[in-house]
Amino acid sequence: MDRKILVDGAEDVVAVEEPLEIRVDGRALAVTMRTPGHDEELALGFLHGEALIDAPRAAGPTEDFAANTVEVAGPLLRDPGERRFYTTSSCGVCGKGALEQVAVDAPALGDGPEIARDLLAALPDRLRTAQPGFERTGGLHATGLFTAAGELVASREDVGRHNAMDKVIGWALTEGLLPLRDHVLCVSGRLSFELVQKAAVAGAPILVGVGAPTSLAVSLALDRNLTLMGFARSGRGNVYAGAERVLTRA
Repeated sequence: MDRKILVDGAEDVVAVEEPLEIRVDGRALAVTMRTPGHDEELALGFLHGEALIDAPRAAGPTEDFAANTVEVAGPLLRDPGERRFYTTSSCGVCGKGALEQVAVDAPALGDGPEIARDLLAALPDRLRTAQPGFERTGGLHATGLFTAAGELVASREDVGRHNAMDKVIGWALTEGLLPLRDHVLCVSGRLSFELVQKAAVAGAPILVGVGAPTSLAVSLALDRNLTLMGFARSGRGNVYAGAERVLTRA
């Protein structure tokens, strides 16, 4: 979603950023700054990443402030208590207060597929063909879900990189594809802690990104047995964790 504005007397197109409130059974749980579109998937993917749901739920706009509020049916798997979530478009864990509160509620990942390095490194280019919003605005991140053969299954764009992944995972949840043990997640930017967390909770054994990983992202990938490839471009990439799943073709 984008909007036309005037810049120095000329028309330009910018990405839309608006707040979305996620409610569960009428109770406000989270507010995230996002690009409107696929809001139900975003809400479900977010709740799954927080280990609050493990199956599809009914979700849709509420009657009041319908454009920026999504209601999800309960009950949740656990009571979040008085905890509230507020995330900006640049950070998926802002407002959580302490690192202990973002512990990953997922077992270490299984073996997963073994995939050639050059195929993994080519995924960002394949994802780029499914980023129309970025082409128009230059301001949107993307997440793509790929098969082990490199086929793009689903992609979503958002001003927040974590939102784009939540949308893909929410879609996969509704399609009955979780856990993503035979799939690869690919993101258009850097690899941060919250993206590795979300991938691990979704059961994805491999995460690829165009940009650099953070130290905490690498540590979490090693701990969860997740393959992490950064700087993936032009058929090349650096493997920071889980190298046993990355094959080098003779």
